[in-house]
This record gives sequence, structure tokens and C-alpha cells, in this order.
Amino acid sequence: MWDLVDMLSNCAGQRAVYRLAPVASDEPERSVVRIGALSPDQGIGWSGYWPHASRLLPRPEPIGKTALLPGHPPGWISWRGIRHRVRRADGSEWIFGEWWKRDAEAHAMRHYLRIEVETALRLWIFRAGDGKDATTGSHRLFIHGVFG
Repeated sequence: MWDLVDMLSNCAGQRAVYRLAPVASDEPERSVVRIGALSPDQGIGWSGYWPHASRLLPRPEPIGKTALLPGHPPGWISWRGIRHRVRRADGSEWIFGEWWKRDAEAHAMRHYLRIEVETALRLWIFRAGDGKDATTGSHRLFIHGVFG
């Protein structure tokens, strides 16, 4: 393995050859860090309570949606100019802001759902905020990642 990593690093550069390691954080985008491909294990694991997307987007992307009732899964979404009908929705995970790290996150929260659209694409979406109080978030929907 050392020889392969050394060869790839020489061809593509040191920063191009890496692996991901967990970091203790409640925020999904802060729960991972790049480390060297052959770095020793950090001894930290990801929480196994709820399945998270295997591929996070660089930044959550806003989506258009329709929902029958606030707090329910959308009936359809519009992402990157394409409209998708939602076939299934699962889970209801609330992630709260890390108020002990940043004062601005004292009231922040996200409501995550796993959805499957008619093309079998499985997405991890969230609504910013609790759906009632504007201080908790914008109440807009975002795609945060893709499963599989």
C-alpha cells in the first residue's frame, strides 16, 4: 500500500491523495476532516444513530418544494432545474446548532429527512429551522447529500 500511495502522491501531489476521518461534531459538514492516506487511525467514530448521506455536497443546495402540510415531507422537489416527484420519505432527525462553539448557533436547528425521488435517487434533505420561529432558521429546504 505504501508504494501505491507514494506513486500516486508523486504523480498527483500530496494533497490529492487522502482519506476522510471523523471529527467530533453534531454538524454533518464539520464531522469530517481530510488526513493523509496512510495516517494512523484517529480512534474516533461517527455516531451510528441515524444514517447520514455517504456523499455530502460541498455546500447544502437550496431546493424548491411543495408540501401538503408544514413539517411533512415534500410532494416534489426542484433541484438544479429538474423537477422530481418524491416517492418515499423516511426518518425525522433534528440537528441543533453547536451553541457551545458559536453564539450565532444558539437557536439554530435543522430537520433532516431521507427521501427517494421517482428516478430512485436517494437524497438527504433538511429544512433550516423549526418551521415556526424565524430565529431558528430560514425554513427553506436544502439538499445536503446523496445516498449510495
